[in-house]
Amino acid sequence: MSNVQDIEAAIKRLSSEELNELSSWFEMYQAKQWDEKITQDLANGKLNNLILKAKNAYQQGSVKEI
Repeated sequence: MSNVQDIEAAIKRLSSEELNELSSWFEMYQAKQWDEKITQDLANGKLNNLILKAKNAYQQGSVKEI
């Protein structure tokens, strides 16, 4: 069995309360991973082109409020 299969089997044995707790934890874990990736990409300049495009669009008045 792989680790993923072991984890899936363990999840299936959780109570509803435990499943909710795991779900909340995993959501926070994914959010933290996303934040770290964005921070890393920003530091490495990977978002510079998008930032420049957004600034240009704003300066040209071609953006809409949401």
